[in-house]
Amino acid sequence: MHVMELFNLKGKTAIITGGGRGLGAQIARGFAEAGANIVLCSRKVEACEQTADQLEELGVKALALACDVTDPDDVRNVIERTMETFGAIDILVNNSGATWGAPAVDMPFDAWEKVMNVNVNGTFLMSQAAGKVMIAQGCGKIINISSIAGLGGTDPRFMDTIGYNTSKGAVITMTKDLAAKWGQHNINVNAIAPGFFPTKMSKVLIERGGDQILNLTPLRRFGTDEDLKGAALFLASKASDYVTGDVLVVDGGMHAI
Repeated sequence: MHVMELFNLKGKTAIITGGGRGLGAQIARGFAEAGANIVLCSRKVEACEQTADQLEELGVKALALACDVTDPDDVRNVIERTMETFGAIDILVNNSGATWGAPAVDMPFDAWEKVMNVNVNGTFLMSQAAGKVMIAQGCGKIINISSIAGLGGTDPRFMDTIGYNTSKGAVITMTKDLAAKWGQHNINVNAIAPGFFPTKMSKVLIERGGDQILNLTPLRRFGTDEDLKGAALFLASKASDYVTGDVLVVDGGMHAI
């Protein structure tokens, strides 16, 4: 097989949670450019609809669905609608996320629960539901969007987010455990740990500690609209068929310091 064919997603179907904007939309566009049909879902379906319209201009089919990833009924509906429309689920990207900034001693418990519910429970529910389909198919790719914040502690002067950090660490462990359990079904489960990309979620962090972040980033810049597409495509395509249980860090080198 020619090396470029390893990255071809033509005929594949990918579900991307939180795919209407930010990193999810960037990943969705990369998959569509590689030929995949796309299902976008989030609580704010309008953003998904707008992005889906843009993706269809690339010549693929795109479906936008409302979904709260913490609601098993919503998750079930996304899986059922995807199967009715496309007949398969080849790729799942768990990108929906939530955060809350507060010192650990002041973190409201309801805020902690919200972050953990979206980032951990939502990732599990989507993986479980899609995993049942993938097991029956005998193949599949799951990509969980973690964060460099899940690799260890962060300086509270620019990132005081105990709930977010904890949840993203849990996503990494979940990734490894699902990879160990589902490898026998030819399902690859990997994670991406992005660094700092200008998005709605990271806006406040970058405003407060942008200079410090850049000083800790060897490439001396933030991530762009192009920097995550290739990494995600690698993990979604045949190019990564012998890669599972791994965490691909895309952070401009920050984790190396």
